[in-house]
Amino acid sequence: MQQPSYLSSQYRKQDVLGASPVHLVVMAYDLAIKACEQNDFEKSVKVIGLLRDALDFDYPEVAMGLFRLYEWCFDCIRKNDFNAALAVLRELRSAWRQAEQAPHSSAPIAAQQPCRANAAVSA
Repeated sequence: MQQPSYLSSQYRKQDVLGASPVHLVVMAYDLAIKACEQNDFEKSVKVIGLLRDALDFDYPEVAMGLFRLYEWCFDCIRKNDFNAALAVLRELRSAWRQAEQAPHSSAPIAAQQPCRANAAVSA
């Protein structure tokens, strides 16, 4: 008999592999939000770092704006102000979710390249 955690891991892996690029970004925000809600310093910094490292600077205005917001979130988390970081992450997640539902607006979407490493962080 298979363990529930193994089945959950397999499901999560399939979910990531089958996700659209924008949905991968939304999933990363979900992980960052969950980590901040749990005051998990290590995991929240790791996920926000993945989001920051996936920025596409071919769209410099959008990428720099997101970069600054991620750096601000890092600063908040370092100061143990997870609630401030949460507010920004929730707002950004909402914007990406809207972009996911309206794929015709491609410029802001292109500023964030999805990172398949998100699956490794979710464990």
